[in-house]
Amino acid sequence: MSEIIEKSEEVRVENIGSYDKQRCAPSVSTTNLADCDHCTVFPNRWSRIRYAIREPAAEFLGTMIFVIFGTGVNCSVFLSVDPNVEAVPRGDFLSLNFGWAAGVAIGVWIAGGISGGHINPAITFTLAVFRGFPWKKVPFYIFAQLLGAFCGGGVIYANYFHAIDIVEGGPGIRTISGSGDLLATYAASFLTPVSCFFSEFLGSAMLIIGVLCITDKRNGPPPQGLVPLALFILVLGIGASLGMNTSYSLNPARDLGPRFLTAAVGYGTAVFTYRNQYWLWCIVLGPVTGMLCGAFVYDTLIFEGRESIINKPDTRAMACHLHAHACSGQGGKLSAVIESA
Repeated sequence: MSEIIEKSEEVRVENIGSYDKQRCAPSVSTTNLADCDHCTVFPNRWSRIRYAIREPAAEFLGTMIFVIFGTGVNCSVFLSVDPNVEAVPRGDFLSLNFGWAAGVAIGVWIAGGISGGHINPAITFTLAVFRGFPWKKVPFYIFAQLLGAFCGGGVIYANYFHAIDIVEGGPGIRTISGSGDLLATYAASFLTPVSCFFSEFLGSAMLIIGVLCITDKRNGPPPQGLVPLALFILVLGIGASLGMNTSYSLNPARDLGPRFLTAAVGYGTAVFTYRNQYWLWCIVLGPVTGMLCGAFVYDTLIFEGRESIINKPDTRAMACHLHAHACSGQGGKLSAVIESA
């Protein structure tokens, strides 16, 4: 039997069945490890580390790309309104919706094949409740999503730093109304707290219903590879129809990551004290409760899969299953007795 031996530079393979006629010795050949795809799953130490962290790493990268696209289009559109920055504005409300929809699609595309492409703590939590996603993975996913959003906000802040200085009126001036609302989300001034919460609740419910429909194998899902495109259409529609009131965060990581970033770069504690901790009761609780409610509605009315808590077998169904199993077992024994006779 041939034996494959891992080495740092090359692999030596001895074939006992073939001999050199002149030396009467086993022939020995060497194979470069770089040309040997089947030699080992982990060619080096980093490959083992990467495999161990691949799911949180995918969530980190997907969320970071998502936030870069989204907050980037915010800055591009609103900073360019100032004539000292650009002579002509670089976009409008539709541009914002396209930018955020593209960010979601690309982020999910990057992470989808590795981690499922949640890029949203509220989605991760909802899938753990209604789809059996492992609870032990939830903290790692959420931490990776928050860190990715923080880094994404930092990248955009660094990219638009000079334009922000012009709009704010100087390098040391940072205000929420001037540029802070380009990174984190803040509600329109005419909204009551209840209206703020309901806006996030409604948009999040629509988002999770769309996500569960797109991934439901029994409900006409899109072809493989087109899920990001379907999500693009979904987010574009939500933004265009429900995005005015609270800038449709629908994602605690998308808001909290950049919000922590703005607090760190000079916007102060006002980003957290705004409207009596708006970030908590609207940006966190709104999407979480909205998605839980949306998932409950979809699973109650549409979904038939056994992984949902709505479709778990009740006592009567379990009794029927056990009875059918017992009958099939007795039938198998009877047929065996008949055959032996």
